Amino acid sequence: MSPELSPVAGFNTLRRIESSRIFQGAVIAIIILSALTIGAKTYDLPPLVEQSLTVMDNAITVFFLIEILFRFAACPTKRRFLFDGWNLFDTIVVIGSLIPLDNSEAVLLGRLLRVFRVLRLVSVVPELRFLINSLLKAIPRMGYIALLMFIIFYIYAAMGALFFADVDKELWGDVAIAMLTLFRVATFEDWTDVMYATMEQYPLSWLYYLTFIFLTAFVFLNMMIGAILEVMSEEQNAKQAQKAHDERDEIARQLQSVQAQLQELTRTISERR
Repeated sequence: MSPELSPVAGFNTLRRIESSRIFQGAVIAIIILSALTIGAKTYDLPPLVEQSLTVMDNAITVFFLIEILFRFAACPTKRRFLFDGWNLFDTIVVIGSLIPLDNSEAVLLGRLLRVFRVLRLVSVVPELRFLINSLLKAIPRMGYIALLMFIIFYIYAAMGALFFADVDKELWGDVAIAMLTLFRVATFEDWTDVMYATMEQYPLSWLYYLTFIFLTAFVFLNMMIGAILEVMSEEQNAKQAQKAHDERDEIARQLQSVQAQLQELTRTISERR
């Protein structure tokens, strides 16, 4: 009976190791070490140090390759591993890091992919992965908010070009320049200097600036935050649902294992009779 259960036991052992804090901490530590190695290579270093960094970089690449293979072996569903976006990203970055840097044609690509290894920290840390997934899924909603913001920018830029062009051509000469000026106002980059310059000729122009700042810095900013928070809430609910689904799958696998043991035990008893 034990020979049949040994693959299941080995698979469960791989899963426990892959999900353990020690394994995750080791991967995070190697990713940070990889980032430090990449940063150190940007300085002028003695030849011995450069050779040591090259050896360390190769060792890190081998570690990442083994880690990807280990995670693939520990994944219960291979198809799910291959179709997961983060796993696919990790695999591409790790395989791309195998490009030898002594190849002049591929040296730029190899170095670029080694820099992207730092992004693997996002895929390893669940909290960072959750934030990035939420931001990516919030982009469509944020796009409509950005479109509405562009409309407001354009309206205010057209008004500014019409009324304030005679005050300062460099800031309000046309709609495009006026939009750049309004972007400066929206980011609070010396916006009071722009306002006071127009108030000398148009004393009530402060209403123009205050209403624009109220719309862009408060209303649209809160709309952006609201869209992101809503998506994060949906992602959290989906994460909990996926966790419940995984728990059901685990229970089903355990039941199948128990059923196999019972069948083997029944067969053994029948043979003894």
